[in-house]
Amino acid sequence: MEPVLALFHLIIAVTFSKANETLCRLQGEPAYPLLWKDGDIIIGGIFSFHTGWDDGNPSYSSLPPQLQCFNLDFRAFQYAQSMLFAIEEINNSTALLPDVLLGYKIYDTCSSVAMGVKVAITMVNGNEDVGPDSSCTKPAQVQAIIGDTASSPCRAIATSIGPFSIPIISHYATCECLSDKTKYPSFLRTIPSDYHQSRALAHLVKHFGWTWVGAIRTDDDYGNSGMATFIQAAEQMGICLEYNLPFFRSYPYEKLLQIIEQVKSSTSRVIVGFLSHWDLEMQLHEFAKHNLTGFQWVGTEAWISDSTIAMLDHHHILKGSIGLAIPKTHVTGLKNFILDVKSLNSSGSVIFDEFWEALFECKFGSQNDSQTTAVCTGTEDMFAVDNTFTDMSLMPIFSNVYKGVYAVAHTLHEALDCKETCATKRQPAPLTFLEHLKKVHFKTKDDEEVYFDKNGEPVAKYEIINWHPNKKGHADFVTVGLYDSSFPTNEQLIVNMPSIVWAQNVKQVPVSICSKSCSMGMRKAVQKGRPVCCFDCITCADGEISNKTDSITCVRCHQDHWSNPQKDECIMKEIEYLSHKEVMGILLTAISLFGTLLTTIIGVIFFRFKNTPIVKANNSELSFLLLFSLVLCFLCSLTFIGQPSEWSCMLRHTAFGITFVLCISCVLGKTIVVLMAFRATLPGSNVMKWFGPPQQRLSVLAFTLIQVLICVLWLTISPPFPYKNMKHYKEKIILECDVGSAVGFWAVLGYIGLLAVLCFVLAFLARKLPDNFNEAKFITFSMLIFCAVWITFIPAYVSSPGKFTVAVEIFAILASSFGLLFCIFLPKCYVILLKPEENSKKHMIGKTQSKSN
Repeated sequence: MEPVLALFHLIIAVTFSKANETLCRLQGEPAYPLLWKDGDIIIGGIFSFHTGWDDGNPSYSSLPPQLQCFNLDFRAFQYAQSMLFAIEEINNSTALLPDVLLGYKIYDTCSSVAMGVKVAITMVNGNEDVGPDSSCTKPAQVQAIIGDTASSPCRAIATSIGPFSIPIISHYATCECLSDKTKYPSFLRTIPSDYHQSRALAHLVKHFGWTWVGAIRTDDDYGNSGMATFIQAAEQMGICLEYNLPFFRSYPYEKLLQIIEQVKSSTSRVIVGFLSHWDLEMQLHEFAKHNLTGFQWVGTEAWISDSTIAMLDHHHILKGSIGLAIPKTHVTGLKNFILDVKSLNSSGSVIFDEFWEALFECKFGSQNDSQTTAVCTGTEDMFAVDNTFTDMSLMPIFSNVYKGVYAVAHTLHEALDCKETCATKRQPAPLTFLEHLKKVHFKTKDDEEVYFDKNGEPVAKYEIINWHPNKKGHADFVTVGLYDSSFPTNEQLIVNMPSIVWAQNVKQVPVSICSKSCSMGMRKAVQKGRPVCCFDCITCADGEISNKTDSITCVRCHQDHWSNPQKDECIMKEIEYLSHKEVMGILLTAISLFGTLLTTIIGVIFFRFKNTPIVKANNSELSFLLLFSLVLCFLCSLTFIGQPSEWSCMLRHTAFGITFVLCISCVLGKTIVVLMAFRATLPGSNVMKWFGPPQQRLSVLAFTLIQVLICVLWLTISPPFPYKNMKHYKEKIILECDVGSAVGFWAVLGYIGLLAVLCFVLAFLARKLPDNFNEAKFITFSMLIFCAVWITFIPAYVSSPGKFTVAVEIFAILASSFGLLFCIFLPKCYVILLKPEENSKKHMIGKTQSKSN
């Protein structure tokens, strides 16, 4: 409404201009300063001495009446006194602006933006009438303007008089929006921007581990801009807002009730209050009615160190509050000057009477119509009252006013070329003065450094204030930390945790989170439709870990590693292979060695009884070669046990293929010998001369050389090699031998199978040949076992996991080897050792003859 009102004032001023249009005249009621003093150069001041106003319901058909202001604000008098104190010090100084007298014009805006614009324009051009031959544009009446206190009036004022290049130096307007030098080129301030405060608040909230907070803001430039920056910084730090509620003191009561209900129903226990002290004051009363205590408040410099708010907090709504405040400063003599109100009386008697009556709650004699109100004498003791005016808790803000005036003075000192005396007393051109002001750099008498950055602002430094309850039932503002934006990011915030008093007197930091923290080994999964701070904790999948709390994602382990059961660490995968040290390896090794020993014993027996008929009748040379090949078969199984290496992988498959072909070749030779021996007994047959011992040796050699050739080609083209199998088991690595060329592998097995089938067929055909000890029967049975073993081996080999694949292969080798050993040689050993009477040529020949009869 106020910007609209200002616009209407302007329209009315143009519409109702007087007859002589060439005469420059400020239309409407003129604005007069409340406090003033003449001087060579004038400094303007804009403060809200009143917090309320009444515009008289203008009809817009006549000139609008002057605003009627009410509700005196003592803080504005403190700011004004700070300005007067600085000017008086400068005028009494011989080192700064010698022979130049500074004057002032201080105006009241009544907290009206429109009035602020009006008085600013008044200070630029004045109230005086100008003759018809004079230009309406005159030199500015003031060199610079100190004020206003709030951000919204400063925006309007800076926009209105920005084209005139008159500097505006605010002591309390913190809106980040005012840092935009393209819009507000002449605006400077002695208080840091809310950009820094908002980010500092976010750092503070994060420092205490609060990720789920509520927020209430003043619905003006200060609150909206500051909260927007806070939200932006909070989101970057993983902080979420459950609610963000706007409020302004002129809002209807229903709006305040909505805020109360929202706070009641919330789950967050922390409230960030980006509020002016007027708006917070209204909310405190309503919070007290609904007994909304126990919330941890986080405040801004606008109220966190305001003793007025602390005295109003009778229900301890804000107990334990923590927030940012302008660092405490000391300006020598300022406190006594503020409390000595003589300067106010000499500068503006009208406002002084109103001030005195409000300060001591009395009335001067002629105005006192009530018998219950004390009569003002004018001699009341200032030190006997305890109210806002005597409260010095905002001394840092008073100091900001003081520094603003001194910045103007130091700039004038340089611009006027003041050394022992000033070269001129004429005020510098506004633009030139503004450029010099932006570069000013000095120290106050209390050794505080003052300068402006590129945005016309000081370095952001804050004290962290905590509300400690005192014996009077109010609160003491205790400094518990510091924030300095000039430090490195990780060193900007320092907090003394043990000295903090929390809401509800809890001894530990209050907890305000939407979801409990996810431990290591888990990740956060955002709940659908809710902020990122509300999440479920999901255990990491196998092979993934999270080694920090509240991890957003789980990290997959390297392919050689696997997650531990807690899913918080990657550990080396278990390496699996058939080892000599495990039970299965030991058992298979023992069986292999037992088979080797048994074969050797049988070989010794056969060698011991090599001249007996049963040994001679079964082709002793092939029998010994078969026994030797069986020893090799038993021993080759040992190459499958142990960690695979490049040489062991090539050896195990080739040794297995060649030894088994040698073995089957011997069996095949014995089978052919049986068949040929029978045909040789037929009349006229001379077949044995074609399959005598040399031919038998040659056939065994030929069959074996074919397998050797296959193995050589296999090893040359694509040999077996050690391989880490990570596909079968996710949590372990299987060390195995990759066959390399699958064609080579199956060619070796296929050739063995071909010989075994051929041997089985021939033995099967010779099983009923007339003989007392027909070896073909035993060969048939042995080949049946051999084929059965290797036929069942194929599906078992394909389906067995890890080291069991190797175990199946070893088992097949041992089973088929024992099958050949037992079926072919055990019956002969039985006769040789237990039935020696049957180990005779007579017995064998006689049995043959009896069968032929």
